Amino acid sequence: MGDGHTHGRENAVRYALKVDSNQTSVISALEAAGCLVDVISQPVDLLVGIRGKFMLMEVKNPKGKNKVTPQQTRFFDKYEGYPWALVDGPEAALRAIGVVK
Repeated sequence: MGDGHTHGRENAVRYALKVDSNQTSVISALEAAGCLVDVISQPVDLLVGIRGKFMLMEVKNPKGKNKVTPQQTRFFDKYEGYPWALVDGPEAALRAIGVVK
C-alpha cells in the first residue's frame, strides 16, 4: 500500500522466518475481531489498535523454547501498568483485548 503504513499480515509474511510460527494466526484472529495490527518486532512483536486504544503484544510459541529476552523483561518492568500482553496463540490474544473471556 502506498499510504506509508506497514500492515500486519504483509509484514508477518516478510518476517516469517524470524517470528514464532503462531504469529500469523494471532494476527488473523485480531484482525477478524476488528483490530488494526502492525508487526513492530522490537521490543515486542505487535502493536494492536482496538476501540481507539493501543496494546502491545509479544507472541510466544507455547511448544517452543522461546523465552522473554532480557530487553523485553526490562521493557515490561518499565511499562508496568500500561496495556501489553504476552500471548501464546489466537485465543490468548482475543482474551487480552477483551473479546473472549
